[in-house]
Amino acid sequence: MSVVALAAVSACGSDASRDSSPDETAAATSLTIVVTPDEGADATTYELTCDPSGGDHPQPQQACDAFAAAGAEVFDAAPADQTCAQVYGGPQTASVTGTFEGDDVDASFSRQNGCEIDRWEKLGTTVFNLPLQ
Repeated sequence: MSVVALAAVSACGSDASRDSSPDETAAATSLTIVVTPDEGADATTYELTCDPSGGDHPQPQQACDAFAAAGAEVFDAAPADQTCAQVYGGPQTASVTGTFEGDDVDASFSRQNGCEIDRWEKLGTTVFNLPLQ
């Protein structure tokens, strides 16, 4: 009888350790997205979580897919010495803060030049929930 009880206790312990795997918590994505559609306009804030997708973003799964496709590099600003086309894409701005795949992020996005437009378009209008003219 004691052998059966010991086996049951051992099995319970191993199941519990699988449920709280450090790899699962380290890969979490939880982001706050703040979008301002125009100068002087009120900003809209969205919360987004991935794996599973959720939060109050209107299209959480599509937004998570866009971040996954763009990768962590999308959070990096263009290097200061990079030549960027002087093309104005519009007054829209956004910030994304939180955790992406377990790493802290704090990024700003705009459409002020070719480099910034490229970063914005890697995420698409789905992430920022803002149709462009």
